[in-house]
Amino acid sequence: MAKKSFEQAMEQLEKIVEELEAGDLPLDKAMQKFEEGMELTRFCTRKLDDTEKKISLLLRDKSGKVVEKPLLSDDEADEPT
Repeated sequence: MAKKSFEQAMEQLEKIVEELEAGDLPLDKAMQKFEEGMELTRFCTRKLDDTEKKISLLLRDKSGKVVEKPLLSDDEADEPT
């Protein structure tokens, strides 16, 4: 897969889901789209896992223990973007 961002992969995955949900594709084409969607899902999952690992590294205290802090406080999570 060519280098793409998480956002690009998600956008492409959403398009594939829409195409599959429409139900207009021939079986062979639907299977091809499904496989492509699974590849994009794995890519996005790896990106999220890598990001989570980086965040964990950034949240270690001086003794090396992971300090659990939410990325957003409860107030920030409720604010519209």
